[in-house]
Amino acid sequence: MSEYRILAINPGSTSTKFAVYFDEECKLNKTLRHSITELSRYNNVIQQFDFRKGLIIEALMEEGFEVDSLKYIIGRGGLTYPLESGVYLVDNLMLKHASEGVYGQHASNLGPLMADYIANQIPGAKAFIADPVVVDEIDDIARITGHPRFEKRSIFHALNQKATARLHARKNGTKYEKLNLVVAHLGGGISVGAHKKGRVVDVNNGLDGDGPFSPERSGGLPIGQMIDFCFDSHLSKEEIRRMVLGEGGYVAYLGTNDAKEVEKMAGEGNERAQLIQDALAYQVAKSIGEMSVVLDGNVDAILLTGGLAYSKYLTEYIQKKVGFIAPVVVYPGEDELQALARNALRVARHETEAKKYSPKMPNL
Repeated sequence: MSEYRILAINPGSTSTKFAVYFDEECKLNKTLRHSITELSRYNNVIQQFDFRKGLIIEALMEEGFEVDSLKYIIGRGGLTYPLESGVYLVDNLMLKHASEGVYGQHASNLGPLMADYIANQIPGAKAFIADPVVVDEIDDIARITGHPRFEKRSIFHALNQKATARLHARKNGTKYEKLNLVVAHLGGGISVGAHKKGRVVDVNNGLDGDGPFSPERSGGLPIGQMIDFCFDSHLSKEEIRRMVLGEGGYVAYLGTNDAKEVEKMAGEGNERAQLIQDALAYQVAKSIGEMSVVLDGNVDAILLTGGLAYSKYLTEYIQKKVGFIAPVVVYPGEDELQALARNALRVARHETEAKKYSPKMPNL
């Protein structure tokens, strides 16, 4: 039986993570940290392409890997136009949309670009993405916002939510497509999705829209106050976006995006930190309740995942609030590199077929 060699790439805001897998076995897992000084040389994320892909190739060579042996190169999918869940071959249209940031600028937009570049250097290699952040399976009724000028966008932690849901199904001897689950990804951003028999039929916009606040994002804000602020503050569009996207949540209230630091502050008697930490868990629990209604109360399990799920305090707070709905199971962390590699392996073994990038164009 042949051995499939896979390179998985996950670009983040201040790091580039990559891993080499031989079938299911991880042979190398590396995180390349990027300082603010290094990244400040570039005006936008896409301009970081040469810098980041060069570091990956250099690190692979330093570790002694034969780059030419890596035939499946899979990157994290970025903010292209909406797609259904699955594994996708990288093509020119996807590269164009990722480069333009048609749904926004984010480091994940570099995923398909770097996968494509490296695959093109290797004879016989192919480039893929899987379950990008713009996976869109939500029901039409969930798209209605209250005004026809606005339509709900599906932007969430699709890769980790889907991988966690599939892991839970395997551990329980069943298939993801047979379960109703509420999955909460708790990280720098927070998204809570209603998974109905293999489809995420409703989810909050975990990037810059609605839902709970997080360590860095404001989540849903009182719209009347927000309208007044936008017109009265004299801040630019970019400054207001940064206020809610990178400088909201814990950062705005407590001056840090470090959840461990906030928990430590609360444990040492800081009442403000205690209140804000509890409010985050409270809002997550409310969102879980909302998604259980989407599933008509027919919920097989509630899954908590992401970096914040390592906090026993937060997960127990949430469990006390929502445990009456369904069993709560905690899968801390987010091994997105493993999830990417598993998806590439499914294609290599012909367990699934890579799809063509045929995005759902937005209503303009």
